[in-house]
Amino acid sequence: MKAVGIDLGGTKIETQVFDDTWSLASRRRCETPSEYSALVQVMADQIAWAEQMAGGTVPVGVGAAGLINPVDGLALTANLPATGKAFPSDIENAADRAITYVNDCRALALSEAVFGQGKGHKTVMALILGTGIGGGVCVDGRILEGPTRTGGEFGHTSAPAHILQGYDIPVIQCGCGRFGCIETYIAGPGMSRIAKHITGETVTPPQIAEQRFGTMQEVWKIWCALTADLLHTLTLTVDPDIIVLGGGLSQIEGLTDDLTNAAQDAQLLNYATPPLVLAEGGNTSGARGAALAAWQAVQDG
Repeated sequence: MKAVGIDLGGTKIETQVFDDTWSLASRRRCETPSEYSALVQVMADQIAWAEQMAGGTVPVGVGAAGLINPVDGLALTANLPATGKAFPSDIENAADRAITYVNDCRALALSEAVFGQGKGHKTVMALILGTGIGGGVCVDGRILEGPTRTGGEFGHTSAPAHILQGYDIPVIQCGCGRFGCIETYIAGPGMSRIAKHITGETVTPPQIAEQRFGTMQEVWKIWCALTADLLHTLTLTVDPDIIVLGGGLSQIEGLTDDLTNAAQDAQLLNYATPPLVLAEGGNTSGARGAALAAWQAVQDG
């Protein structure tokens, strides 16, 4: 067997074992415990099961939302009971082995860069549009990481003032404590927040998408403009070959076409924009990316 990837979410944990061709050989799913010590033990149990399925010790990668501070090793996460804890180290101690811990958005970016829509491209960016906003950049099939490990936290860049002011949209405090983070407007709850501000209605993103040619047309236009401005900023910063979209909102029919048009409107002068494509890895992207990150870490020594 090649490697093991564990996709650690707020409600479920999925462990996947990959063979030497990176095909899925075994998988196991369980609920995510709500208490920290139980979570650590379940992770150790998942690793033990995976090693049994793999027939021995193989690289193990864990992909999860949030950040690990490289200075003190403590976690910051909104969907797990691990904030302020030395989560990766505690898992390693419980499992009695080393692991590679990677942000889940970066894991998806890596999977798509090597196995998915970004295959064959030098610089691949992933933008995850869901209940939150995140992403990652891969260059030559490797996650681009710096010393702070915060690269890819695209949702905490600032929303464009000219669009907010143009529609009299208030500046909102983000869960991170800052004001005006783009995530508060273009993540799923943010899209609903725009609809409430513009129409007075309480609606969900699927309802907004369904009515984007009718009563929610202006809401959809604003959301696309805000998201396109983020794409514009990322393009000016990184200039990727391709941008892969993931997350629940990316599944809205026609989204890539609408965002491509909006991104072109936002782009500098008449310069082209990178192609926008949907992630193709499905339910294996996160775990496969985490497994690959672990395998690469072992190869690097």
